[in-house]
Amino acid sequence: MQRCIESVLGSPARELVDIVVIDDASPEAEVSAYLGSVAADGRIRLLRNATNLGFVGSVNRGLRLHMDRDVILLNSDTQVAGDWVQRLRHAAHVATNIGTVTPFSNNATICSYPFQGWRGGVPGGLGLEALNKVFASENSGEIVDLPTAVGFCMYIRRDCLEQVGPFDEATFGRGYGEENDFCMRAATLGWRNVLATDVFVFHEGSVSFGSERFALMKTATEALLKKHPTYLDLVGSFLSRDPVDVYRARIDAARARMGSAEANHVTVESALKNAARQR
Repeated sequence: MQRCIESVLGSPARELVDIVVIDDASPEAEVSAYLGSVAADGRIRLLRNATNLGFVGSVNRGLRLHMDRDVILLNSDTQVAGDWVQRLRHAAHVATNIGTVTPFSNNATICSYPFQGWRGGVPGGLGLEALNKVFASENSGEIVDLPTAVGFCMYIRRDCLEQVGPFDEATFGRGYGEENDFCMRAATLGWRNVLATDVFVFHEGSVSFGSERFALMKTATEALLKKHPTYLDLVGSFLSRDPVDVYRARIDAARARMGSAEANHVTVESALKNAARQR
């Protein structure tokens, strides 16, 4: 969590957005103390829930804070770099019917790089800052339509949010599935969910909920399919077409040109990707 906040504060985002952190009645004294110190310095706006509202309830509280602004939802196990906010915002306003934007990440299901199912951290040896710059230069300004956003880092246009409404707290209150439900509801109203191919955000993943995670995922998936029976078909069709792979290939090629060490990383990743496809 601290790495996430410090990465946001270290990027130009600090001058562009109101950085809101919601403490959902955390029992961890160290977390509360750190958040309090950063808020006291005026670097973030800290909201503390009197009781635990759950992930979706906390998100909805944040969504109500600035009713005239777009929103970026950022998980606490992420790290950002460079002008990530500007590029996400640009992608969101390329067309009037774009509702949500998701960046690339090492751990983002359909928006993953170097491939879906990658189990490592930031790919290669460049590091987050430099790799993000490669995405910015090689895929500048380009988007791909998605069946759903991925909630680790999700930009939502305010006009979309006003029409679609908040996340479904009653159904997905503990977390998982809420962003997919929102995107499906948005799509029925004509809004598009897109990938900003020129942004890369690190996502550790599998941190929240501990041993409850898989049970929550199963319950959330069942609830999602009950509301949106075609969801898995839409995602399956997207994966079979794989319109994102050309943008991954550009990054691979750019990294391979940077020297033998990075080229070796790309070769290994490519071998792992092929092995994963053959399973």
